[in-house]
Amino acid sequence: MTHTDTTVPRTPGPASPPAGRRLPLLDVLRGVAVLGTLMTNVWIFTGPGAEWGALRSSSGELSFGSLADAVEGTFSVLANGKFLSLLTILFGVGLAIQFRSAERRGQPWPGRYRWRALFLFGEGTVHFVLVFAWDVLMGYAVTALLVAWLLTRSQRAQRRVMWWALGTHLTLLGLLTAALLASPDTEDGGTVSREVVDLYAHGGYLDQVAFRLENAVALRMEPVLTFFLLVFLFLLGVRLLRAGAFGADAAGRRLRARLLAWGLGLGLPLNVAAALGGPDLFALARYGTAPVLALGYIGLIGALVDRVRRPGPLMTGLTSVGRTALSGYVLQNMLCVLVSYGIGLGLAERLVDTGPWWVVGLWAAVCAVLMVGSTLWLRRFSAGPLETVQKWGLRH
Repeated sequence: MTHTDTTVPRTPGPASPPAGRRLPLLDVLRGVAVLGTLMTNVWIFTGPGAEWGALRSSSGELSFGSLADAVEGTFSVLANGKFLSLLTILFGVGLAIQFRSAERRGQPWPGRYRWRALFLFGEGTVHFVLVFAWDVLMGYAVTALLVAWLLTRSQRAQRRVMWWALGTHLTLLGLLTAALLASPDTEDGGTVSREVVDLYAHGGYLDQVAFRLENAVALRMEPVLTFFLLVFLFLLGVRLLRAGAFGADAAGRRLRARLLAWGLGLGLPLNVAAALGGPDLFALARYGTAPVLALGYIGLIGALVDRVRRPGPLMTGLTSVGRTALSGYVLQNMLCVLVSYGIGLGLAERLVDTGPWWVVGLWAAVCAVLMVGSTLWLRRFSAGPLETVQKWGLRH
């Protein structure tokens, strides 16, 4: 087997978008996915111990003991893992579009895409070290290198890898869930040490950077444990694009209607059941049932977009965030760091006893900033700041 670049054959691709044309629904979905990931991450920024605390907490448990518990639990059921899965599927879609572009031009593949993936890995590394430990870019970059190569294989081979990856993921997830159910409850109840809480509430920026580096193995476990899920979702995105799931024609609408019915009809009850199961089923909810509901979100958002005759501020804002997704993803994390941690306003500690209301408000405020900011930015520039840096870097 050779490892040299493969010149992509010119095979027909009727479901792919025409050359130079964007699929409007994809931009809206990306915008929703980016802002939706913050629905989960905002609780990490504002919780005790922040990024490290997320490894110790029992978030995801659905409780209606009080209105505050119901709000946080509802956020978890609707967001935890769902928008991450959606974002992963869309990354696979984007990879397939770039493959189609190379295919039309007769360019070698993966070719220069390897450098794009490596550049993304570098951006993710900087993001992990300097901003947020729960970065997704590094995992996406590694997965993209594998899936980019798989796109040069036959569709039959891709399907085999796709279902093999899903089976492997579900097996590992089942073993992990069984281990969590069998393990005895710890005496500390999953609490975070006072030292770590103080680090994010009062510690210096360089101390936080050093902490991420010292605990990089534990903080980078998610993309390692979910590697097979990432491969499956990437390839699922490729298949959905080929099937025309994002097109504005009747075939696309029919496919999205099926995703809506099955994704919500099956995914919502499964996610509620997993959340009611308590913290021991957290992994099952985030990495098992969440992707099913994510497919329902594609159908739901697609149905809503299909009914829009004249885009208003909300759809314009979501589209703008989608077109600047990389910049928006990093910026929303930076804003939450500056608002929540002691190196900034330190509101996570100051408002710890006020319940979930300020957390919901923070999420809404950051979403508004991103939608307005990206819309204004795109009036003057053709791409987001980090997207522009990436293009510049890949040209040199």
